[in-house]
Amino acid sequence: MNPAHYVDGTFLHDEAGAATFPLTDPVDGTVRGKVPEATRETVNRAVAAARTALEKGWGRGSTQERAAALHRIADGIQQRFAEFVDAEVADTGKPRDLAATVDIPRAIGNFRSYADLLYGRPERAHTTEIPGWSTGTGEALNYTVRRPLGVVAIISPWNLPLLLLTWKVAPALAAGNAVVAKPSEETPSTATLLAEVIHAAGLPAGAFNLVHGHGTDAAGAFLTSHPGVDAIAFTGESATGSAIMRGAAAHLTPVSFELGGKNAALVFADADLQAAVEGTVRSAFTHSGQICLCTERVYVERPVYEEFTAALAERARALTGYGPMISAAHRDKVLSYYRLAVEEGATVLAGGGVPHFGDARDGGFHVEPTVLTGLPQHARTVQEEIFGPVCHVAPFDTEDEAIALANDSRYGLAATVWTRDLSRAHRVPPRLENGIVWVNCWNLRDLRTPFGGIKDSGIGREGGEYSLDFFSEPVNVCVRI
Repeated sequence: MNPAHYVDGTFLHDEAGAATFPLTDPVDGTVRGKVPEATRETVNRAVAAARTALEKGWGRGSTQERAAALHRIADGIQQRFAEFVDAEVADTGKPRDLAATVDIPRAIGNFRSYADLLYGRPERAHTTEIPGWSTGTGEALNYTVRRPLGVVAIISPWNLPLLLLTWKVAPALAAGNAVVAKPSEETPSTATLLAEVIHAAGLPAGAFNLVHGHGTDAAGAFLTSHPGVDAIAFTGESATGSAIMRGAAAHLTPVSFELGGKNAALVFADADLQAAVEGTVRSAFTHSGQICLCTERVYVERPVYEEFTAALAERARALTGYGPMISAAHRDKVLSYYRLAVEEGATVLAGGGVPHFGDARDGGFHVEPTVLTGLPQHARTVQEEIFGPVCHVAPFDTEDEAIALANDSRYGLAATVWTRDLSRAHRVPPRLENGIVWVNCWNLRDLRTPFGGIKDSGIGREGGEYSLDFFSEPVNVCVRI
């Protein structure tokens, strides 16, 4: 399919004089379509359409009406499940079973979970009543109501295109906002399918708009610096988040950012070692390491360090069926870190290069799952986010040392702790400078819990009520008694 913009209830495939760019298959490097590049005028039209939708009542509709709309969207994705899987696999190159068991079901779950949060609420959602005295004369009843922020810009990344787009679109619509979304230029297909589903679900024209294009000096920048945008939700690189924040500063536009990570795993000697190895294989190499939550730093207590490292390297060498990097540029970036690691003195226990398949995949953007050891904590390979199928393993001797090593990072998104010690399982996580800590598991998610990072890993939290808090504005109402 060739992706299209969706503006004010209309699909725009070919705008007069508008540029396009190629859509490349990361598995074999072939060009399989073209994507329209949104002009500034297209973005202006999308923002104006969103504003009109708000003024015509989308933001003032009942919570029950919005919940029903979200369920219709979820139903529409379910009905076209196979199409969404095909599009997700074609754009990303990820294994089909990953798209079919995680990405598309989670997108459906995002809409259903926020619909369920809205069902049964009174019109004054998020209401808090405070009877009693006031600072003026007389007594008053104070209560808080929530109203939509307005026009929300949503910028989503290429690694989990539909999952992370719907993770923001669902709560934004649930809170009554109108949305202008821009997916990554690398992965536009499932976003276009989502626009088709939303169109069929009967949302008012302009309640959801979709524009395609690049970021710098293009659609992304046009949208995030637009004076008509009331809030920005973004997932992606930390450097891009900084650039968006600079553009948003001119209008004091509030932002919600989920950014990069250099996530640590702590493996204690009392851990179930087989479970820790298998869990780290998942956390380091799922989707070829192209998930913000993936583990790139592994710290193992010295008594089990050799055994764990040998087992992890053996499992990494045996991996098959993994997908490619998203693009040639990203493959080259990851390979540059593989070379840098060797220059910095790393020992390569597994991988470290490009696999040879002997078929069309050799034209794609694959790299080998890689396990490194022997680097000092200050090495760039240990400190900088690589976003590929690679981890560095280092020993530690004490619990305090393990925590200090894990916290020695400019990032603070996620961590995993592997231990059978119940006291340690509760004692260590609060000391880790991360927004998310898993104990004896990885990426086990409840959609109602807070999701996000600290330091260079983000601003704010998403999930359940936390997302609804960002996407709505509290208004105090004071009634004199």
